[in-house]
Amino acid sequence: MSGKNVFEGPRWQRDLVRFLPLKSQFVLSGNIRDLQAAEVAPGTVTAQSFNQTLCNTLLDQGYAQVLGWDPLAGLRALERPGTDPASGVALLQSLGLTPVDGAAPAGIDLLSATLQRLVVRQGEPVAVIIDFASRLAVRSDALSAAEHQLFTQALVLSHQARSRPGGVQRKPFFNTVLWVVEKEGDLPDWLLVGNPRIRHIPVAKPDQLTRRALAPALLKGLAGAPDAGAEATAQAVDAFVQSTEGLLLLDLSAIAQLARVEGVAVDQIGDAVRRYKVGVTEDPWLRIDRQRIRMGDAFVHQRVKGQHHAVTHMLDIVKRAMTGVGASRKGNRPRGVAFLAGPTGVGKTELAKTVTSLLFGDESAYIRFDMSEFSAEHADQRLIGAPPGYVGYDVGGELTNAIREKPFSVVLFDEIEKAHPRILDKFLQILDDGVLTSGRGDRVYFSEALIVFTSNLGIYRQGEHGERVANVLPGEPFEQVQSKVHDEIDRHFKLVLNRPEILNRIGENIIVFDFIREEVAVQIFDQMVDATLADLQAQHLRVTLAAPARHALRALCLKDLSNGGRGIRNQLEAHLLNPLARALFDQDAQPGQQFTIVAVDANVLNLERG
Repeated sequence: MSGKNVFEGPRWQRDLVRFLPLKSQFVLSGNIRDLQAAEVAPGTVTAQSFNQTLCNTLLDQGYAQVLGWDPLAGLRALERPGTDPASGVALLQSLGLTPVDGAAPAGIDLLSATLQRLVVRQGEPVAVIIDFASRLAVRSDALSAAEHQLFTQALVLSHQARSRPGGVQRKPFFNTVLWVVEKEGDLPDWLLVGNPRIRHIPVAKPDQLTRRALAPALLKGLAGAPDAGAEATAQAVDAFVQSTEGLLLLDLSAIAQLARVEGVAVDQIGDAVRRYKVGVTEDPWLRIDRQRIRMGDAFVHQRVKGQHHAVTHMLDIVKRAMTGVGASRKGNRPRGVAFLAGPTGVGKTELAKTVTSLLFGDESAYIRFDMSEFSAEHADQRLIGAPPGYVGYDVGGELTNAIREKPFSVVLFDEIEKAHPRILDKFLQILDDGVLTSGRGDRVYFSEALIVFTSNLGIYRQGEHGERVANVLPGEPFEQVQSKVHDEIDRHFKLVLNRPEILNRIGENIIVFDFIREEVAVQIFDQMVDATLADLQAQHLRVTLAAPARHALRALCLKDLSNGGRGIRNQLEAHLLNPLARALFDQDAQPGQQFTIVAVDANVLNLERG
C-alpha cells in the first residue's frame, strides 16, 4: 500500500481510541453484527468480527486483558488468536468466578456483582465487552428489579471509576465497560442521557474506502484473478466497490464466496453481485430468445394495433435492457423505464402486457398497480409496508413483496398521475438507486425489472377559469399531439407536482400514443368481431356475419373514436354481444347449429338459423 492510501480503520474505532482515556464506559450501536476491516499486517487488510476488532483495538492501546460477556456463555477472556488462555482464566478467578473450559456462566445478577469488582480492580487496566446488551432488559422503560439494579450499578460505577496509567505510553485508562447494542435506545435513557462519563459511538455501514481496502483480499481467490493484470484487477475492484453500495462487509464476503463456488470469473464480479442481490442464480434476461425479440414488432402488432412509433420505442428499451447498453456501473437501476402517455383506450396497458408476454412467454409475469388506489397520503405504506409498531407491519408491502418474489418482471404503474405525491418520492428512489427499503428494513432491488408507467397526462389541461379542457383533439396530426402532450407532462411535473427530478430520471423514455385513427379502428373492430365468432365456434356454435350486417355494425362501433379501442369494445357489447346472446337464448341454440346475422340496427340484431 502506498503512503497516500494508508488504511485508517473505521471511524468508530478511531473515535473509541480518542476517548478511551476520557470516558469510563462506552455504548456502541448500529452495524455491530457486521464484519470489520482490519489491517493485520502492513498493506494487508482483511475482515474479522466486530468483537475481535474491538478486543484487538483495546489490547493495542495498552489494556492488559479484555473480557467478553454474552447471555449464553457468560464471561470469558477475549484474546488474540494463538494467545495462551491461562491469564484470562486467572483474571476470571480473581473476580470471584469459577470458569469451566475458559468461560464462567453469569446471569444478570452475577454480571452485576462482577462489574462492581472489575471496575474497582487495581493493577493494569482491563476492559469488559458486554455483547447483546439489548437483551439484558425486556423493556428499557419498564425494568424488572434485577434489571434496574444492574443499570443503576453501572450508572454509579461510571462516576466512581478512576483511571490509571496503562500500556507502553502510560496513558490514563479506566477499567472500561463497553455495551454493545443494536440501537442506543435499548439501554435506559437515564443511564446515558446527560451522563458525561459514558460515550455513545455509532458504528456505521462500511463506506467506499473500507470496501475498496478489503476488495483485493476478497477477489484474489476468484477464477482468473491470479493471471489478471494490474489494469484488469483495478477494473474488477472498481466494479465490485461501485455495485456493493449500501451492503455490509458480511455481504461482500458472501458475494466473493458465491463467486468462488459458482466459478464466476473476476472480470464478471458484477454478475455475482446481481445474483446475490436478487437471490437467484439464473438470469432470465440472458435466456430470452433473441430471434423472438427481432420478430417482436410483428408479435406486438397482433395485439396493439397502430402505434408504430410507441411499439418501436418500447422494443428499443427492451433491446437496451437485454444488451446492457448504457447500464449504470452500480448496476442497481432498473433494466429499463418507459412512460406511456396518451388518450384512453389506445393500447398503453396492452403494450405493457404484450411486452411481458414477449419477454417471458407469460403475461402473468407483469406486476400491475392501479395508482388510483394509492391517492391517500399514507398509501406508500401499502407499497413498502407499515413501519414497526403499526398495523400490518408483519405483512410487508405489496410492491416490495412482489419484487422479492419475482425480481425479473415488468412492473406496471397504471395512471401514475392519480398517485399521492409522497408515492412519487418512492418512484424517485426506484429510478435513481434501483432499491427500496421495506417497512421491515429489508432492501429490495429493482435492478432486474422493467418499469412501465402509464398516464393520461397531456390529453386535458386546465383552462383559463380552472375548467378541464381538451389539450389535443383526434383530428390533429400525430406530431402535433406528441408535442402538446410532452409540453403538458413537462408542465405538470415541474409546476404542479414540483417533481422535475422524476421527469429527469425518465429522460427520453416518454412514449406518446396517438389517437385511434379510422384505419386502425377498422383493424381493431375486425379483430374483436373475429375473436367473438371464434369463441362461439369453440362452443360448436357457428355464427357468421353477413357483409351488410358487418358494414352496419362497423358504422355503429366506429362512430365515436374518442374512447379508443375500449370505446369500440363497449359499442360492440351494446350492438353485437348483448343482442346476439339474447337471440341465441330465445332460439334455444344448441351445439352444432349454424346461424347468420343478416342485419344489425342499433340494439336490434336479426339472426337466422341455418
